[in-house]
Amino acid sequence: MNRAALALFACACIVLVATMIHAQAPDTSNLGLVGDRFKPLTWDQMTAEQKTMTTNLLTGPRRGLGGPFNVLLRSPEMGDLVQKLGEYARFRPDLPAKLRELAIIITARNWTAQFEWNAHRRAAEQAGLAVPIIEAIANRKTPTGMQPDEAIVYNFSTELLESRKVSDPTFKAAVDRFGEKGVVDLIGVMGYYQMVSMLLNVDRYPLANGVQPELK
Repeated sequence: MNRAALALFACACIVLVATMIHAQAPDTSNLGLVGDRFKPLTWDQMTAEQKTMTTNLLTGPRRGLGGPFNVLLRSPEMGDLVQKLGEYARFRPDLPAKLRELAIIITARNWTAQFEWNAHRRAAEQAGLAVPIIEAIANRKTPTGMQPDEAIVYNFSTELLESRKVSDPTFKAAVDRFGEKGVVDLIGVMGYYQMVSMLLNVDRYPLANGVQPELK
């Protein structure tokens, strides 16, 4: 290959790499951040650490920054660690989606976290959780007609949130059904969404326009 051909090939490679980088770069022109007490940030207002956290969120499975992330950006080193924990808790725990969402809405109901409830009660229904179960949790009533695995998650989550501990029978039922890893992942899901609930409640995070609070 002569010099001219080599130069042409090098230019083509540079263009290809630049195109790939541009295609992978997230759109930061409209981040859609929302907040009340914590003013929504724009890309231009962010520090380098905040931009790193934002990029990680936009290129991860969420593809967005709704919920607690406008608040967490105020402490971006912690925020980036938290969002990675949340990514695991939301998308990769050792629990089926229906049971994960059940634990999330129980946690949201415990904190009366309106935005979290609104988002995850729909996710729970889409994952196969029966509407009467969701409505009972919203009204702080014990659901009837739960499947055995749903009842185990409900009993474990409710007992842990209300009494700050779980009894031996409740623990054994959860370990027998989900294994030790599943139980730890269940606790992790609840712990993460307790943090989310606290962040949202402190911020007074607003619901979308036209959406009314469901929890009394």
